[in-house]
Amino acid sequence: MNKIILALLLAATLEAKVYDGVAVVVGNKAITLLDVKKEMKTDKVDAKKAVDILIRKKLESMEIKKRNISVTSSEVYDDIKKMAERNKMSINDFYDAVRESNGLSSEELKAKIKQKLLSQKLYNAIAMSSMDEPGEEEIKDYYELHKNDLKHPASFSVVIYESKDKNLMKEKVDNPMFYSPQIASNEQVLPYARISPELASLLSKTKVGHFTPVVPNGKGGFMSFYIKSVESAKDAGLESVRPQIINAIMGEKREAVLSDYFARLRDNADINTIRMPK
Repeated sequence: MNKIILALLLAATLEAKVYDGVAVVVGNKAITLLDVKKEMKTDKVDAKKAVDILIRKKLESMEIKKRNISVTSSEVYDDIKKMAERNKMSINDFYDAVRESNGLSSEELKAKIKQKLLSQKLYNAIAMSSMDEPGEEEIKDYYELHKNDLKHPASFSVVIYESKDKNLMKEKVDNPMFYSPQIASNEQVLPYARISPELASLLSKTKVGHFTPVVPNGKGGFMSFYIKSVESAKDAGLESVRPQIINAIMGEKREAVLSDYFARLRDNADINTIRMPK
């Protein structure tokens, strides 16, 4: 009798250890309390939202495996190469820029790119067969509803500061009156339509009279843009933003299809909530 009780206690202890630290089980995949806390910190969301995000990721991972979707190292490298080229950087400079801005090592970046490409292939497999190109009336309606959102600056008047010494560049950004002969500068007007989307985003997020963060300049040195002024774009009409509108509408349709698909997938999945972070 004592042996039976001991065996039962041992089994209960082992089961407790298996679930110790586990928040949710999706199928046979565990989401830990640590996973939830990391997601809360990364995306600045509450525990419930973090769990929803992580469940969606688990379902995506299971669906990728079920459909035998894969991504090669060459595909990952090509994607990184394209991003580096858009930013006019070498691969190594791009790695340095990502490490500086996001704290990601090259291996961590490759892992994220691989996951992004896997998700893209999955999304394409799910959504593309269910989507039609928007019609003319749909495009016109979207334009009228989102006129203000579709506007962007015509150009940026900037002073570009460059140096091989990163610390000197940081000193210049922190103290605009700082001078060093090792920091070169030149004024330029950068048309929005002629710069990379990444640079356009960086400049758009920086207020007039302020410096952008220090970034690699693609030549082994570092740079920062001081925003002198921003020229507003004139409304050029629907035709000037037609491709942007079509992309936006297709993006909304795609997200609607995917949301519906994964909602149904979640309803049919075996999801067991063990505990939530306190």
